[in-house]
Amino acid sequence: MNMTLVRLLATRIAIAILTLLFVSVAVFVGTGILPGDVAEAVLGQSATPEAVAGLRQALHLDQPPYTRYFLWLDGLLRGDPGRSLVNGLPVARLLASRFQNSLMLAVVTTVICVPIALALGILSAIRRDSPFDRAASFLTLSVVAVPEFLIATVCVFVFAVHLHWFPALSYGAGIVPLDQTFRLLALPVLTLSCVTIAQMMRITRAALIDTLGSPYVEMAALKGARPMRVVLTHALPNVIGPIANAVALSLSHLVGGTIIVEIVFNYPGLGRLLVDAVSTRDMPLVQACSMIFCSTYLLLLMFADIVIILANPKLRHR
Repeated sequence: MNMTLVRLLATRIAIAILTLLFVSVAVFVGTGILPGDVAEAVLGQSATPEAVAGLRQALHLDQPPYTRYFLWLDGLLRGDPGRSLVNGLPVARLLASRFQNSLMLAVVTTVICVPIALALGILSAIRRDSPFDRAASFLTLSVVAVPEFLIATVCVFVFAVHLHWFPALSYGAGIVPLDQTFRLLALPVLTLSCVTIAQMMRITRAALIDTLGSPYVEMAALKGARPMRVVLTHALPNVIGPIANAVALSLSHLVGGTIIVEIVFNYPGLGRLLVDAVSTRDMPLVQACSMIFCSTYLLLLMFADIVIILANPKLRHR
C-alpha cells in the first residue's frame, strides 16, 4: 500500500473523529439549552428547594458547562454514559436490549434492500429509456416523495386492517418463534425498504449510466461483447465507489427512518427509546441515543469514503 493511499485513509479517519467530537459538543449543548430545569422536572413541582439543590449537585448541574461536558465525554469513552434520571438504571443497560432490536431491524432491511436495489438499478441502466426503466423511475420518484409515516400508515391499513396478514404493532415480549418474528418485522421492514430501495436504485442507475458512456465500455461493445458482460466485466468494477456511496447514503437513511417506524409500529428500538427519553427529559438517555445515531451515520459515510479511495486504481497503483 503506497503512502498516498495511507495518507488519504488516515486523513479521512481523522476527519471522522473530529466530526464526531464536534457532534458530541452539539448534542451536549443542544440538550443543555432545552427550557426548564432537569432537577425540577425529575422531582416534580412539589419538591423542596433543598431537594432540588441536592439533585442538581448530584447531577453536577451546579458546575460550569465545560466541566460537565468533559465529565460526560469521559464517561462515554469509558462506556459509562451515566444513569437514567427517570428510573435510576444505568443508561448502558437500557440501551443494550433496544440496540439489539434496532440492529436486527436494520440488518434485515439491509439484507433485503441491497440486492434488490442493485439488481433493479443495473437492469434500469442496461435498459435505459425502455418501458421498464420509465416505470421504475416513476415508481422510485413517487416513493421518495412520500413521507415514511404515510407509507407506514398505508401499510397498516392495507396489510393489518384490511387483509389481516400482519399485526399492526410490532412488539413481542420475550423470545418469540421465527414465524412470529417474521410477522412482527414484516411491516416495519416493508416501510423502510420502500424508500431505501428507491434511493439506492436511482443512485446506482445514474452511476452506471455515466460509466456506460465511457470510451472503454463502448469499445468493448464494438468488439462484440454481450451487454451483460459489458456491464459486469467492464462497467460495474469501475462504479464500486459510487455504488458504495449509494449504499452508505441509503443505509444512513435508516438512522432517521427507524425513529418514525418504531413510533408508528410501537417497535421497542432505540428510536422509540429516544422519543420517550425526550418526553421525560431524561437527558443522559437522550444524549446517549443521539450519539449512537450520529456515530452510525458518520461511520457509514466514512466507510463509503474509504471504499471510494480503495476502489480508485490511480491511487492503488501510484
